[in-house]
Amino acid sequence: GDITVTDTRADCLKNVDIVFSALPADLATKVEADCAKAGIGVCSNASSHRMMPDVPLVVPEVNADHLRMIELQRDAGTDGFIVTNPNCSTIMLTVSLAPIRNFHFTDLRVATMQAISGAGFEGIPGMSIFDNVIPYIGGEEEKMERETLKIMGTFDGSEVVNAPFSVSASCNRVPVIDGHSMAVWLDIKEPVETVAKAFQNWKCPLKDLPTLPEKSVDFMTQQDRPQPRLDRMKGRGMTVSVGRLRPGIRYIAMGHNTIRGAAGASVLNAELICDRGYL
Repeated sequence: GDITVTDTRADCLKNVDIVFSALPADLATKVEADCAKAGIGVCSNASSHRMMPDVPLVVPEVNADHLRMIELQRDAGTDGFIVTNPNCSTIMLTVSLAPIRNFHFTDLRVATMQAISGAGFEGIPGMSIFDNVIPYIGGEEEKMERETLKIMGTFDGSEVVNAPFSVSASCNRVPVIDGHSMAVWLDIKEPVETVAKAFQNWKCPLKDLPTLPEKSVDFMTQQDRPQPRLDRMKGRGMTVSVGRLRPGIRYIAMGHNTIRGAAGASVLNAELICDRGYL
């Protein structure tokens, strides 16, 4: 066919402008850094560099301006760059927060219901999830708590100042094939009607990116939505659905974990990088 398989060494990728990394974290650390030093742009789905102080952790609809951190890498002598996307659940959470980020809150709590495709369950090991809920996903809660604060934070030109609220996460694996759902609690004091209008009236600050859905956030008023089976493929799998908004503020968010939460996220980051002139 037309696919060439090559080594991951940077010297084997000389004619490549950008690479997409889905390597395990222990391998990604060196491979991604070597590629960036060789002048290659890296869009990474790995966790290795997400919390590095000069590496942008980007969800385009939420913190596109954090791409300016690429300049920190170049000031340090790196000809290429590394841009990361966060954990799949963190993506769904932060996209859902974008329409209401201007409301004051100090405490965010989230409980996830995550699909088995996020664990790569296959064959006999996958049977452990049937008729079951597994109330632990290694490293997931810590990632959500750390990454959300960086993404929702402010880049001041030299560093990211974390968002001024606390995050507490509880992550669960459930017998759903694709689509992560989560229940979110925020100590927003405004009436639920005001928050609903913010969801309904929100306009994505980006446009003209091929992978960007028509609606990044779809606010639903039905009492029994969103549901993974019915809603995960909205926007070609790139839309985050929000519903069950109640006083408190409480709501449910759901998105496709392997599209919006992984592959699609890296592609959207690459499109934003090109649009902002970093290639």
